[in-house]
Amino acid sequence: MLKPRHFVVGILALALTACGSGGGQAEQGSLGKELQGATFTVGSKDFSESIILGHITMEMLRAHGATVNDKTNIKGSTNTRTAMTSGNIDMYWEYTGTGWITYLKQTQPIPDPRQQYDAVAKEDLASNKVVWGKPAPLNNTYAFAVRKEKAAELGVTKLSDLAGLAKSKPQEATFCIESEFSTRDDGWPGLLKTYGIEVPKDNVKMVDTGVIYTETQKGETCNFGEVFATDGRIASLGLTVLQDDKHFFPVYNAALTLRQDTATKYPQVLQYLDPVAAKLTDEVMQQLNAQVDAEGQKPEKVAHDWLVKEGFLK
Repeated sequence: MLKPRHFVVGILALALTACGSGGGQAEQGSLGKELQGATFTVGSKDFSESIILGHITMEMLRAHGATVNDKTNIKGSTNTRTAMTSGNIDMYWEYTGTGWITYLKQTQPIPDPRQQYDAVAKEDLASNKVVWGKPAPLNNTYAFAVRKEKAAELGVTKLSDLAGLAKSKPQEATFCIESEFSTRDDGWPGLLKTYGIEVPKDNVKMVDTGVIYTETQKGETCNFGEVFATDGRIASLGLTVLQDDKHFFPVYNAALTLRQDTATKYPQVLQYLDPVAAKLTDEVMQQLNAQVDAEGQKPEKVAHDWLVKEGFLK
């Protein structure tokens, strides 16, 4: 599955638009001089989560003495990947599902997160000399969300609960989805088949991606909305994500990726970033995304403050 946010549109124009720095930046060498003399160019895709992860990376590298260049906010997944493999950037955070399906051209995702990570990391290294750092727990995949109070009222916590709800209270089984999701085998048709959900067509409304969150929160057009699992609006709007208990949706764990030559020359990069990845859960990423998307904070400040809070920076 290639999600719209990770979709590539256009050709590689290398739109390496820097987000800029400032706002609580780590002092160079504040944690040590191990990377003194090294210079890294860090990239990201063009949405808040990826940009935050890019700034987290730059903060950690700078704190260990490296000079870093900010090339976050590159337009499109393939542009970002090509920027790295061609040497225009040294590293960025990628998603296991995107790597497996988009870059390695595999058609069948692997349901188990660890097996999916192991497979993409092994093949990407062998085929493209790309090294994957340890995966974060966060899984930025498709999901369905519902207002917390409505979930409690209806007694639904997982997607398999929806089949029973559609039979017992069909008027409550209402859904907001986007147009692309409505036709994909790994979207709405496949979801209905996998979970045995039967709902009238009138119960399903197609709306724009951003509108899904607000309509789900209102509860007038729909009770259940198709969302991205780590989107900050889930937390800020008081929504809760239903468990994908049959593991229908592909896995999208985030991990730092870098070229093999960079990883070999500077093993400290993953030494410093792997422990950071371990702390990045769905809930943590939702909160960080919300600080940018809902509260209007700068990604660099959000990244810095979180690293300080978690004890990674002084």
